Amino acid sequence: MFPRHSSTRMFMTSVRAVVFLLLCALAMTAQSSGPQPAATRSAPDSSEEKTARYFETIRKSPAQLWKFLLKMPKGADLHNHLSGAIYAESYIQWAAEKGLCVNNENMALKVPPSKSACDPNSQRPASDALTNSVFYQQLIDAWSMRNWQLSGDSGHDHFFNAFFKFGPATYDQMGPMLAEAASRAAHGHVLYLELMLTPDGVPDGVVSSKIGDSVGWNDDPKSTLEKLKANAIARAAETAITNLQAAEAQKKQLLKCDTPQADPGCTVKIRYIAQVARASGSLGAVFAQMVTGFALANDPRSNVVGLNLVQGEDAPASMQNFGIHMKMLKFLRPLYPDAHLTLHAGELAAGLVPPNGLTFHIRESVITARAERIGHGVDIMQEDRANELLKDMAQRNVLVEICLSSNDTILGISGAQHPLATYLKFGVPVALATDDEGLSRSEISREFLRAVQDQGLGYLQLKMMARNSLQYSFVAGGSLWSDVRKLSPVPQCANDIVVMKLSSACTQYVNGSEKAKLQWQLEQDFKAFESGQ
Repeated sequence: MFPRHSSTRMFMTSVRAVVFLLLCALAMTAQSSGPQPAATRSAPDSSEEKTARYFETIRKSPAQLWKFLLKMPKGADLHNHLSGAIYAESYIQWAAEKGLCVNNENMALKVPPSKSACDPNSQRPASDALTNSVFYQQLIDAWSMRNWQLSGDSGHDHFFNAFFKFGPATYDQMGPMLAEAASRAAHGHVLYLELMLTPDGVPDGVVSSKIGDSVGWNDDPKSTLEKLKANAIARAAETAITNLQAAEAQKKQLLKCDTPQADPGCTVKIRYIAQVARASGSLGAVFAQMVTGFALANDPRSNVVGLNLVQGEDAPASMQNFGIHMKMLKFLRPLYPDAHLTLHAGELAAGLVPPNGLTFHIRESVITARAERIGHGVDIMQEDRANELLKDMAQRNVLVEICLSSNDTILGISGAQHPLATYLKFGVPVALATDDEGLSRSEISREFLRAVQDQGLGYLQLKMMARNSLQYSFVAGGSLWSDVRKLSPVPQCANDIVVMKLSSACTQYVNGSEKAKLQWQLEQDFKAFESGQ
């Protein structure tokens, strides 16, 4: 019948079942009666972690990803050429209003002789584009990178030739150009812009260049500087300040700042980078532009914070005189302690210049000229002792301004060929930038989108880049971070960052620093953004 001791086993099994049920009941009571000890309770995910996880779920959905990135706080756009930031549609409108003519062969604008019409044999009025859709589209393609593959030119040549074509439309338009750039930046949730421009331009040329041409260059920066001063080079800086103040006033008027109808662009803080046209064969003009840029960056009236060398890095004069340009900058930098320096360097690719031309531009910009930031830096792995240079840049905190769209269309560099992943691997600080968003038919949010789709970046990497953009900006004041890599705030704000509420000590610190104020705003914006995901 039953095995021996079967009744005892059945009794013990029943006892175990009752004990198990009692333990389960006690556990359920403990969970519902109050908080558990920290050692047994998992911490709730932060809004940042939840946002990062949500980001991964939409990575393969372009529409959702675009919506997310458009609203994401961006910090700053540090590499933005004002003339290249304007869309061709605006230039067409301004060219029509100015009565400019368009060359029928190359689509280049020309100012007609006084009170004269366009030459019917070789030109047509730019105003024709406002009523002729085919002509309108042709101008957009000629003045931007849209459909550049159909132009018969390389992306590089089409890009640099476009500035020559729409150039006359920019004359006396600095105010409207600032308004357009600021409004678009605000739409992309940018707090701060550094815009590259030629501040001392006048109707008949550039003041500093004309003075530099007359003085010349004798291969001695000290004596050349003395000659420039004797020839009233200070007049160039005064002209620049007058130009900038007038443009800013016009920008405010166009954006209806200080009124109930104010455009969001009114809130974007703007500072300027004086550009130096290095492709000029006149070394005297280049040096004079440098002197003017440094002087402006040392003058708080100007809102100029630094300077940069512009135009094609592969242009004959740029390549031939690169070492002389670095020598000029090395001499001038100590004379203007408040001025900053960022340099286009490494915007080159194999085949664009001879192999040895790829081996030293970034190094010389960092070591000789002591640039605080580098624009592009695409050919970093072609540099001599590249790994050593990368480690040095990381140690010096030299930020690289990453411009993905222009690197693709101008140099044909994208995906795994782009060095962004290498910079990240070596700990070199990086930030995304637009370069020439109008010419590229892009904007800052699309640069973030490209960073995700082309470079595979995640939310936390994008967020760090946004923080970097303000940390390494040239806006005045101390940083909110004592160590931005570790996200360690300054002592005055150590607890404030955690709770995102300003104490009196942190308020005093933030109010005394333009940079810290922008950084605090960025942290607030991130908190609001992540709470909504």
